Amino acid sequence: MYAGTMSVSFEQASKDLQKLAELSVQAKQVERVAKRIGQERVQERDAATAAYQKLPLVERKSVPAGVTAPAVAVVGCDGGRVQIFERGGKAVEAEEAPTVAEERAGFWREDKIGLLMTMQSEESASDPCPELPQHFVDPTRILKLARELKKQSLPREDAVEESREPEVGAKTLHESSERWEPPEVEAKRLLGSRVRWPAFGPLLATLAWEWGFYGASRKAFIGDGSENNWTIWRNHFSSFVPILDFIHALSYVFAASMAGRSFAEGWPVYVEWIGCVWRGEVEQVIAALAARQLELGTPTCVDVDGSPRRRVAETLTYLQNHKDLMRYGEYRRLGLPIVSSYVESAVKQFNQRVKGTEKFWSEAGAEALLQLRADHLSDHEPLERFWQDRQSKESGQRPYRKAV
Repeated sequence: MYAGTMSVSFEQASKDLQKLAELSVQAKQVERVAKRIGQERVQERDAATAAYQKLPLVERKSVPAGVTAPAVAVVGCDGGRVQIFERGGKAVEAEEAPTVAEERAGFWREDKIGLLMTMQSEESASDPCPELPQHFVDPTRILKLARELKKQSLPREDAVEESREPEVGAKTLHESSERWEPPEVEAKRLLGSRVRWPAFGPLLATLAWEWGFYGASRKAFIGDGSENNWTIWRNHFSSFVPILDFIHALSYVFAASMAGRSFAEGWPVYVEWIGCVWRGEVEQVIAALAARQLELGTPTCVDVDGSPRRRVAETLTYLQNHKDLMRYGEYRRLGLPIVSSYVESAVKQFNQRVKGTEKFWSEAGAEALLQLRADHLSDHEPLERFWQDRQSKESGQRPYRKAV
């Protein structure tokens, strides 16, 4: 089960078992075992979520008996990509190629990834780092950040191309820690599923409750601008401080500052605007963008994606919609994170197993592997308890008759 979950494929898992453990196990058998155990874990997860949802509201927002609430609790979520291929209820990984007609129909679907983290940090009387770190006004570094955040918008085969370094935002902050120490991750717990977003929220809330997150003295929900993220926040984590990922905000500001300008003209504008965003003075940038929009004019049907008018309009809308989630000076004072790189890195770890142009899953198979992948990537080792419970539920010992 472990080999099938952590190797890049069931075929590779079979080879690993032979090479490392001298065990001859066919790839199909590895697949059957992993999926069977994964489905048991999915059933256990769903039962726990159903029990949680039946609790009175006061209990759902409290700390379970015997659990100690962490000092800092952080929740985030994002979407990944996986190919779902069902034919007569059967789907296997890279063993049965789809027909040409089926390929044209498209197989890319979204899986949902959740991340819960306990963190360690200190509160401050004021913003511990009001001045923008120099790394964010380094042209070479910012151009790299902008490239890293350029995501594919359509779930086609080219969506396999993903950010090579999703941790770059967190790395940039830690390299600036001579003046401010960002929160340190103590432990993490992950969730992966193919359920729809409305069903994903209760799954994530159940894990947060089990870990005592609702009783934390400081708690945050962090994500990019996707409305799915903020619907989950409103429905399940409204007592958590909502934080828009600073790096995504930076990418919008950078694009708008360069729209219709040469690099030499746009760079000073970017430096001024991103400094305001860093301090939480987003309204100043919104006013400047509104003035810039008047200069360029509003977008029309002839303006293609990436045109100066459209870039400025998109950034203006983005900042207006999320300005209440961009109080970065206050978040730093509270010792809370301001980047979602941790979540993006988690998505990449799931993608390494389930995403690829040659990988096709059934819904049941994908759900099982996503659950097992989450279990193995989590720090609290949930499978240890699962194996103990599974053994205790066995019907009994197998009888043996003493040979005469």
